[in-house]
Amino acid sequence: MVVHDIVIKNGKILDGTGNPWYRADLAIQGDEIVEIGKNLDGGQVIDASGHIVSPGFIDIHSHSDLPVLIDPKAQSKIRQGVTTEVIGQCGNSAAPMYKDVKEYREKYYSSRVPKDFQYDWTTMERYLNRLEKQGIAVNIAPVVGHGTIRQNVMGYENRVPTEDELEEMKKHVRDAMRDGAWGMSTGLIYPPSVYGEQPEITELAKVVAEYNGIYFSHIRGEADTLLEAVIEACEIGRNSGAPVQIAHFKASGRDNWGKTKESLALVEKYRSMDVEVTFDQYPYIASSTNLTALLPHWSQEGGADKLMEYLKDHTTRDRLRDELRLNYKWTEILVTNAENNPQYNGKNLQEIADMMDKDPMTAFFDLLVMENTQVPSVMFGMNEEDVKRVMKSPYGMIGSDGSAIAPEGIWEDNVPHPRLYGTFPRVLGHYARDEKVLPLQEAVRKMTGAPAQKLGLRDRGYIREGYKADITVFNPDTVRDVSTFTDPQRYPDGIPYVFVNGKIVIQNKDHTGRLPGEPLRKR
Repeated sequence: MVVHDIVIKNGKILDGTGNPWYRADLAIQGDEIVEIGKNLDGGQVIDASGHIVSPGFIDIHSHSDLPVLIDPKAQSKIRQGVTTEVIGQCGNSAAPMYKDVKEYREKYYSSRVPKDFQYDWTTMERYLNRLEKQGIAVNIAPVVGHGTIRQNVMGYENRVPTEDELEEMKKHVRDAMRDGAWGMSTGLIYPPSVYGEQPEITELAKVVAEYNGIYFSHIRGEADTLLEAVIEACEIGRNSGAPVQIAHFKASGRDNWGKTKESLALVEKYRSMDVEVTFDQYPYIASSTNLTALLPHWSQEGGADKLMEYLKDHTTRDRLRDELRLNYKWTEILVTNAENNPQYNGKNLQEIADMMDKDPMTAFFDLLVMENTQVPSVMFGMNEEDVKRVMKSPYGMIGSDGSAIAPEGIWEDNVPHPRLYGTFPRVLGHYARDEKVLPLQEAVRKMTGAPAQKLGLRDRGYIREGYKADITVFNPDTVRDVSTFTDPQRYPDGIPYVFVNGKIVIQNKDHTGRLPGEPLRKR
């Protein structure tokens, strides 16, 4: 009898296709699944009785670009069963990064990185080389950000690019794709990506299509203009030839609850027109972004330097006060990380205003000034019925829209969105098992086979012989998210083992310290 490196015995295999489970042993040799069968023998045997053995989860919408350089153990993701993260989302990627962008990050990203952090790369290839050299617990699939490219070429100027500037942006996209990017993302509510109009983005997406890449889009509106924004994303796909992945599919603001019926119908419509459009979602009724996303776009032309000037000037502050239109109540906006004022972490803007003894609008502006415009926040604006409706669609996948952090180091005092710790177990436990929104095998497909198929990963996302041994073992009866909005930095229950490239990273719920992940370059 052949003795394999590791054998996982007696588990119920959900293979990522959406098929029901079957019972079998699974053998790992090196970094591959080499045999699936009965009575297999291994040097190390793991008894998975009562557990599901599934492909490692693929987080198709992640923001771990910098966090995995800070802490390569990727704790809040790997402990959820995530073995691959697709980074560079919402128009913001680590690379390309030339002089002006590097200086901007050194000035305004201080709350995101340690004081001695080195921005020592320029191209996507050099960024991936740094990951490779240092080691990472999970696999990283990079996407290049439209906003990052635009910032390198045009800064924060709100205008149509010249012909030469558009060609330069195309070159950046082409270079990133050649370096192994899986596509290009937009963040069409965030400067400078928001300043890009549909024809510009379509031209860049055509370059992505040349390399069989994907157009990932944080669309131009998720509230009052949701339907128009979905149409724009689909039209970019139709006119460029690039498949479309719409990020964190939702309907924000009480007046827009229920609009997911129409937005899902638009997905169906464009698919019937041969546009390959799919989407991802996270299983929460609150979103998370920087507070500056609430401001009018004109206020951020010129970047954070100009915004600081506007916030300090009484005339422009009065204009901002007049023009600000919120889809949220002040009590629905929660600050997650005020680096200079940690007493505000976990407080909503009404509470912060009371602590400052000011009206909420003034407190909002003052907080942005005190924090150099960098105030990550959580905003409660969605409806549970929309979350469930979206989750039932066969065209959806699961993406955390979060980064890999840990309750230590620079993140110790943060009060982040619980999706950073709980996205995948929440779908498995709360929505699949408890609420019966979708079958367990369909939930697993949305986390594994579906994103692997979308990306074109040839050897991950399914339990198959010859595939890479990215494997998550979880207990279907006990898996659950423990992270909450008031106490978010808590790891989930019910996921005792996670393998990346054949190596055990989570063993009996503990991190082994191994870093077997690798950058996944599209070829």
